Amino acid sequence: MPKYWMITNRNAEKKQLGRKRDKLRFYVSDAAKVEKLESWTEKKGSEFREMLIQEADAFPEVPEHLHEKQKHVSVFIHGYNNSWDDAAKRYKQITDDLYLGDSGLGINILFNWPSDGSKFGYYPDREDARETAPDLSHVLNELYEHALKMQRLAANGTRSCKAKVSVIAHSMGNFVLQNAMRYTWERQNKPLSMSLLNQCLMVGADVDNDLFGSGEAVGPGDGEGIANLCYRIVALYSGRDSVLGMSSGLKHFGKRRLGRSGLDLTVPAPDNVCDLDCSRLFPADENNVHSAYFWTPNIQAVMSDLLRGFDRKVVAEKHGL
Repeated sequence: MPKYWMITNRNAEKKQLGRKRDKLRFYVSDAAKVEKLESWTEKKGSEFREMLIQEADAFPEVPEHLHEKQKHVSVFIHGYNNSWDDAAKRYKQITDDLYLGDSGLGINILFNWPSDGSKFGYYPDREDARETAPDLSHVLNELYEHALKMQRLAANGTRSCKAKVSVIAHSMGNFVLQNAMRYTWERQNKPLSMSLLNQCLMVGADVDNDLFGSGEAVGPGDGEGIANLCYRIVALYSGRDSVLGMSSGLKHFGKRRLGRSGLDLTVPAPDNVCDLDCSRLFPADENNVHSAYFWTPNIQAVMSDLLRGFDRKVVAEKHGL
C-alpha cells in the first residue's frame, strides 16, 4: 500500500506545484521527501480510485462492538498561507504520527489546494478557498457514491463495511470544506439519506463561530452541508491562537473565529456538533498554537480518540478538557 496519497487542484510547473487552480491531479508516494514532486507518482483519477478501493477493502473486518478499531480513509485539508510543499510536509507528519502502522488509523489523503502561500495573501486565499470548493466537492461526491454503494451491499449481506470516512480540516481549509460540503449536500443528499463522514475534526477553524446557527433546521445555512453529511463534528479551538486573532482583525466584520472562540453559545447548534478548548494542552511556551495542534502529543491523542469514535464526554474527561 502506498504510504502517502495526494489529490491536488494546483497547476504543475517546473517539477513543482504552483499557486494557480487547475484540473484535479492524483498522486501516490512511498518516499520520505514528500515536499519534492519527483517523489510522487501521478496516477489517472480512475487508477487512484481503484487503488484506494482495493486498499480499503483489505482493511480487517471489525465487530460492531469494537468499531473504535475500524480503519479510516481520511482527507486532510490544509489551511491558509501554505505553499504546496509546506502542506505536504504537514500532511506527512500527521500521517506518520496517526495513520501508519498496524495500530494506525489507516489511509490519509492530502487535499492540496492553491493557497497563495504568502503572509500578505489572506484575502486572495479566501477567494482561492471559495473557488476550490467545487473541486473538493467532486472528490466528496465520489466518496459519497462509493460509500452509498457499500452501505447497500452491507445491508443485503453481500459485503461488510471495512472503513470509516473522516476529515481533518485546518484553519482556512475549513472554509474550503464548508463550501464544498454545501455543494455536495445540495447535489447528493438533500434530504438526508446517509452520512458521508463519520468524523469531522475542525482544527483551528478560520470560519464564523455561528456557522451551525441553523440548528436542526433544513434551510440555506452555510454549515448545513457539514452538519447533515457528518455523523459528528468536533471543533478544536484555543483562545491562545494569535493567527486567528489576526484573521478576526483583517476581517473586521461578521463573527468571531470558531478556532479561537469556540461555538457561539447564543445560537442553536445541531446535536452532532461540539467544541473542545485545547488551550491547557499546549506547552506554556508554545508560540505557534495555530499549527501546534498537529505536533503536541496530548492533542494528537485527543484527535486519535475522536477519529476512532469515542464518545465526546469520554474523550473530554480522559484528557482533562
